[in-house]
Amino acid sequence: METIFGNLQGLKSSQLKQLQRLYHQRIPGDRITTPEFSQRLAAISTEINLPVCAYVNRRGQVIRVGIGTPRQTQIPPMELPRYGAERLSGIRCIATHLKIEPPNEAALTAMAMQRLDALVVINITGTGFTRRGGGATGYVKEAYLAHLVPQDARALIPSAAIALSKNGQSTSWTISPPLDLDALGQQDFIDLVEGLEAEFRREFIAEEVDADHDRVLIVGVMTDNMSLQQFHDTLAELARLVDTAGGDVLQTVQQKRSRIHPQTVIGEGKVQEVALTAQTLGCNLVVFDRDLSPSQVRNLEAQIGIRVVDRTEVILDIFAQRAQSRAGKLQVELAQLEYMLPRLTGRGQAMSRLGGGIGTRGPGETKLETERRAIQRRISRLQQEVDQLQAHRSRLRQRRQHREVPSVALVGYTNAGKSTLLNALTNAEVYTADQLFATLDPTTRRLVIPHAETGEPQGILITDTVGFIHELPASLMDAFRATLEEVTEADALLHLVDLSHPAWLSHIRAVREILAQMPVTPGPALVAFNKIDQVDSTTLALAQEEFPLAVFISASQRLGLETLRLRLSLLIQYAVDSQ
Repeated sequence: METIFGNLQGLKSSQLKQLQRLYHQRIPGDRITTPEFSQRLAAISTEINLPVCAYVNRRGQVIRVGIGTPRQTQIPPMELPRYGAERLSGIRCIATHLKIEPPNEAALTAMAMQRLDALVVINITGTGFTRRGGGATGYVKEAYLAHLVPQDARALIPSAAIALSKNGQSTSWTISPPLDLDALGQQDFIDLVEGLEAEFRREFIAEEVDADHDRVLIVGVMTDNMSLQQFHDTLAELARLVDTAGGDVLQTVQQKRSRIHPQTVIGEGKVQEVALTAQTLGCNLVVFDRDLSPSQVRNLEAQIGIRVVDRTEVILDIFAQRAQSRAGKLQVELAQLEYMLPRLTGRGQAMSRLGGGIGTRGPGETKLETERRAIQRRISRLQQEVDQLQAHRSRLRQRRQHREVPSVALVGYTNAGKSTLLNALTNAEVYTADQLFATLDPTTRRLVIPHAETGEPQGILITDTVGFIHELPASLMDAFRATLEEVTEADALLHLVDLSHPAWLSHIRAVREILAQMPVTPGPALVAFNKIDQVDSTTLALAQEEFPLAVFISASQRLGLETLRLRLSLLIQYAVDSQ
């Protein structure tokens, strides 16, 4: 029996049969609809006093019948044919409407989200009569034909109605003037669809010229425990992370909520807006500004229809690109596998049957369990290698300590300029770039500074460590413990701060919070404010007032480095004396 979608409560069995018979109707392949089919649909809608939608494929077969508006009965993105941005879905919707008015924005949005070939809205009169022989007629007042318009083709169609959503993004569709059923039935459907898809292909090819990056839509949620400045800083940082990972941020969608929606993070209406915006802009990735649970990712991907990732996954991707040494690659792979393990369910059709009881056992579950066991074995093996790496690093540190060479760990928020400072102080050739997490692997170099008491040249070791970030993912904290141990084992810390960043104060707090989580309390720290050549006098005065013992430098311009060397010698003397 064919399925009827929507609210079926209160319908008589005879009415249900009439709806089911729609599946046996066939529309000629070159027609959008026929007067007979439209009248039959309108007659059923009039009898049940509810809107009805029939979804028809290009062979003229009815593939879905729903009770409700186009928005209420739309096909979930995961069930639609996946032809890509240059094609329409191959499905059209013929919908009845109880009021005499053009298609509303909700119906047009549903058309855009599904990339329907066309949307026909039939306004019904509320009356009508049945002809002898059973044919229904007289139920249709007027009809409207709507379809999507390629962005570049809008200027070619004078009747195009370019609607703007709340965020100002054009959704580009066109709506015909009111038509009678005969005029609607004479429209050449094949000509319409082929013409539209030719335009879409031209636009798609133009976009593909520069399509070697992910096209990203960022979604941010502001909750009651966040200030507006914190929220904006978080979104700006996420945009930098996406850019560092190699993505192009096309737009940001924001929502303010008292608490996170447990299933989808954002509300149902905002999910629809995200889906439409992503489809309109041609995005292939949606990035959320917070960690998502595996079920939230599955729910969002099912409703939006494209890949959804969270902030942690973006950071992991950057780390995977940046890791150069064998140690770094090991740690990144370990973090990625630990992140992936709980998210296996639903990844691909072959692994989607998970659970217990009747109907859930079979090859799908076996495949999933095989994948899970393989990942767990790989995690165990990587963990052993990281432990061996940790032991090796420990022996190297002991050798350095046996020689009684003082050491300083260079810590700070990502992109604070740590690698640039190391290069400036020691003439090292560490990779530097104006990007987040430009360097991951710890680099140790020898630095000569004057002794605090005698003034004689003294050699110390200075280590560049991985940059910190707000809410550093727990899996990365665990995986990078060998790197972070350089921090806990050092005699002292040099905490570098990017003073040119608007959120420098929160960056200091974030670094201190991560240091407080270390298993061993780090040594004394000297705060050094970097990039003073890029700040105004007000910011400089505020930092000097808040941190009177700090050093102010510009690593790239080599300003204040002699003062820094002198302060480092005092710091080392204090650290050694207090041990």
